[in-house]
Amino acid sequence: MQAVVSEEIYYDLLVVGGGVNGAGIARDAAGRGYKVLLCEQDDLAAHTSSASTKLIHGGLRYLEHYEFSLVRKALTEREVLLSNAPHIIWPLRFIMPHLPTLRPAWMIRLGLFLYDHLGRRRRLPGSESVELRRHPAGGPLKPELTRGFAYSDCWVQDARLVVLNAMDAAERGAEILPRTRCVAAERGPDGWRVTLRPAGGGTERVVRARCLVNAAGPWVKSFLQQTAGVVTDVRVRLVKGSHIVVPRLFEHSYCYIFQNPDQRIVFAIPYEQDYTLIGTTDVAFEGDPAGAAIDAGEVDYLCEAINRYFNRSIAPGDVVWTYSGVRPLYDERGEENVSVVTRDYLLELDRGQAPVLSVFGGKLTTYRKLAEEAMREIEAVLGGRRPAWTADAPLPGGDMPDADVDGYLKSLQERYPWLPPALVSRLVRHYGTRVERLLDGARSLGDLGECYGADLYEREVAYLIAHEWAASAEDILWRRTKLGLRLSPAQVARLEERLAAQGTDARKTRRN
Repeated sequence: MQAVVSEEIYYDLLVVGGGVNGAGIARDAAGRGYKVLLCEQDDLAAHTSSASTKLIHGGLRYLEHYEFSLVRKALTEREVLLSNAPHIIWPLRFIMPHLPTLRPAWMIRLGLFLYDHLGRRRRLPGSESVELRRHPAGGPLKPELTRGFAYSDCWVQDARLVVLNAMDAAERGAEILPRTRCVAAERGPDGWRVTLRPAGGGTERVVRARCLVNAAGPWVKSFLQQTAGVVTDVRVRLVKGSHIVVPRLFEHSYCYIFQNPDQRIVFAIPYEQDYTLIGTTDVAFEGDPAGAAIDAGEVDYLCEAINRYFNRSIAPGDVVWTYSGVRPLYDERGEENVSVVTRDYLLELDRGQAPVLSVFGGKLTTYRKLAEEAMREIEAVLGGRRPAWTADAPLPGGDMPDADVDGYLKSLQERYPWLPPALVSRLVRHYGTRVERLLDGARSLGDLGECYGADLYEREVAYLIAHEWAASAEDILWRRTKLGLRLSPAQVARLEERLAAQGTDARKTRRN
């Protein structure tokens, strides 16, 4: 029987879920002076938040469904996030080849005009028509594609966005507990009594919280009803989105957005220098979201979408990596077609005997705004402390002068001339100014310790364990970085040996 230790520690806020919404709310609340605990059953960003198309965007296709408010909100947030996290978010230029048999040109031009003007746009260039025969992006396309449109959006390292929010929350006083499941939540007259169980055994904790935040993503409804014992009428549609990664299909830096006969769109985006990321699908999902995986039909769908436009065809055998995530969409109208279900969110506050705020839906781009709105609901029951603050607050590593990543990169290379340029660039694009903590005291490549493969050195591994809650090779290679694309099985095994040795040492230390 599992031992339970009742610590009787009181928190203002207990956030369940370590995805982007949970981490964003924990950060905002901690910065306002609330005592916050966040628990996540797996690694931070282990599920939906690391399985996106990795875009900070308004959602061009949402205009077709008249979701002007969502698009405006997302476009406004695009500028805010670009300023606050320039090391992990940067501009992209998208090319949409025109197929007259699908959406007419006038409709696309109107949509792009709205896209340019619905939200605040200070840094990104507007849309334009392009002659594909004269444009660099036209070369890889089939010769009959002669006309297209260009517009701007942004890229984000999605899992790092989550981790940086959690880091900032912790630095502002929040307690962050990945690999810790909330197994029971009982309402009482003075708040919630919550039982937390660490993964892999260990001692359970019982804590108290004045307010519970349910940001459990695809588990939002099951957690609310089965663990917290609160009934809701909100409809949630679980929708699986899958992506494939193939060797690089084109040499330029433009991205593509392709229209499909089923009215969906598919992106093809330069990825990790040597690859192309293709996605996404929209498939109704049932079962445990933790087990979501791409199926053969989705792979075929994405390959066919690419082959409809590119000169060079791809097949399932070309795929080097896939990932899938389950999006918990707020389905107000009970739509039959999952592709038209809104990507907006709903915050439901159940005051009951003790308050619980549940987050239904949402998307990466609007997570910060969602957190602000969540805090308004929470302040209504806990009382206000400090004003909203995150709009002008850089995420960890984003505090470089004028958000000038290129300038910072150049200065860092001058100070560390022994670092290979490709490694400097990757470190800055992952850690921003925090790279100086990672490199502190190093004066040569040898000072970075063992190289596990690609450009992953012991110094970076130790930093990720100490500061970013990394505990496994998967955490390091597929969420904190994407170096899993480059390491051989033998190199991965060596990294796993190193982590296992540290885990053994850590257990010995705790016993002593």
